[in-house]
Amino acid sequence: MLQELSITHFAIIDRLKLSFSPGFNVLTGETGAGKSIIIDAVSALLGGRLSADTVVRSGADRATVEGIFSLQPDQYADLKPILEEYGLDDEEGGDGSLIVSRELSRSGRNVCRVNGRAVTVGVLEQLGQRLIDIHGQSEHLSLLRVREHLGFLDRYAGLLREREALAATVAELRAVRRELHSCLQDERELARRMDLLRFQAGEIASAKLDPNEEEDLAHQRTLLANAEKLSELANAGYVLLSGGEQGRRAALDLLGAAIQNLTQLERLDPALGELRQAAEGALYQLEDVAHSLRDYRDGIEYSPARLEQVEERLSLLQSLKRKYGETVEEVIAFGRRAAEELEAISHNEERVEELRARESELLARAAGQAAALSVARQKAARALKTGIEEQLEELKMERARFEVSFTREPDPNGVEIDGGRWALDATGVDRVEFLIAPNPGEPPKPLAKIASGGETSRLMLAMKTVLSEADAVPSLIFDEIDAGISGRVGAMVGRKLWSLTRSHQVLCVTHLPQIASFADYHLGVSKRIEGERTITEVCPLENSERPRELAAMLGSEITEASLLNAHDLLTQMAEWKAQQQRGEREGREDGEAKRKGGRERIVP
Repeated sequence: MLQELSITHFAIIDRLKLSFSPGFNVLTGETGAGKSIIIDAVSALLGGRLSADTVVRSGADRATVEGIFSLQPDQYADLKPILEEYGLDDEEGGDGSLIVSRELSRSGRNVCRVNGRAVTVGVLEQLGQRLIDIHGQSEHLSLLRVREHLGFLDRYAGLLREREALAATVAELRAVRRELHSCLQDERELARRMDLLRFQAGEIASAKLDPNEEEDLAHQRTLLANAEKLSELANAGYVLLSGGEQGRRAALDLLGAAIQNLTQLERLDPALGELRQAAEGALYQLEDVAHSLRDYRDGIEYSPARLEQVEERLSLLQSLKRKYGETVEEVIAFGRRAAEELEAISHNEERVEELRARESELLARAAGQAAALSVARQKAARALKTGIEEQLEELKMERARFEVSFTREPDPNGVEIDGGRWALDATGVDRVEFLIAPNPGEPPKPLAKIASGGETSRLMLAMKTVLSEADAVPSLIFDEIDAGISGRVGAMVGRKLWSLTRSHQVLCVTHLPQIASFADYHLGVSKRIEGERTITEVCPLENSERPRELAAMLGSEITEASLLNAHDLLTQMAEWKAQQQRGEREGREDGEAKRKGGRERIVP
């Protein structure tokens, strides 16, 4: 609901801060005091198209409007997709509160914010359509948006679960058809694709790749390319250790001579025994090194043919990596995927048959679900027609007729129902629109084309009364609803407006005391002249102040008779509301007693 509204420098309003009740809020006051301007400010808050020249107060640079909304969990859930889409669903809004503001500068610049974050006027409008219906300004009236009529009818009929089941079937059907379309691509394209995949998978498979071979091949290439140099170095090391060149003593010979010398020293000084042992250990190690160098030298392979084989293999690996991946592992993975796709395409005809069979199953299921929905909707539409026409009769529009128009769009690929094939979407095959004929002799017309003013508001009130539980918009504003109606009809209008507060917050601008007497929260709107400026003021009226306001609405002057009539009106309305509330409470208690009794009978 709209909990609080702040308006600054808007038309003749200087500064205004209003709080509203969850129930029936009424704004009354003399003509020109600014009641409709408050509604215009709400319209601006909902993204309405306004001219800055007409709404920015004279002498001010900008006008601002801010609203604080307090929403129930289900109401907040209805807004959540939009809030998440634009990044507006933050922790501050997690408790069901929403702060919306709009600033209109005289230059024409708009600054719109939701929960403190800047948004476009379009986003504001999307949110506004789910927050408030303004009856009297068609751009904010959900019942005038044809695309929402089917949703109203389904909620009224209690068909949301069946509709969700159909939507799930349609989603699966669309997925099957997408895959089927992919499988039924041009056969020549599929043939070309198969040739390419066959070549790619075959090329990679024939290479018989090993993820670790590239490093080993690179090492082999280094050894083979440097075989002569490796042999020379290994032989030189061996000769230096073991000898073999004339005129040159080997390291092992020299070390052996040193050991003999140490042995003689040890006989004279036993303390040198450790040195002699260390020298002998070094001798043994050098002998092992010499033998290893000899074996390495003798094992070196100088094979130009093997080097060529290694170079060719490395070249093949590089070529495959350029085409299929940065590493051998990626090339192997590419080949596996190509083989899998080739296998899938090779079995394409089998998959096509499976998908066609599944498509037929889903079409049959969807047809059954859509047909059942249509039958239920037709039945609900008849009940809705009766209910709304009864409401119109009570509102003295006895000869007005309400109709629910059902149409279907032919589609050769749609579902077969009643001997025809019809376009199907997640809501079914029905295209629904509410039509109205306010006067006898006129054909039913779309709601958007009916007469404006009080007649439109009464039509909307009748529909809102019947559809109140199906309407997700939390707040309803009625402007001009009393235009051209008598006090007797006004009392009926007041009853229906108050009854809407079971599921909605209601705000009403009225000149009829019969309507105003039903208010749960009464705001008096007045204007005063300060200097040369007109200023609008709004004050909540206490119970003691309401009789004078109603008396002023009953006649041009406040007299004892008008005050007495006002008191009687308030007393009658208070008694009627108390009776309604008592009846609702007793109904709830009876229902609870029946449920409790049923549970007791079930318990053995």
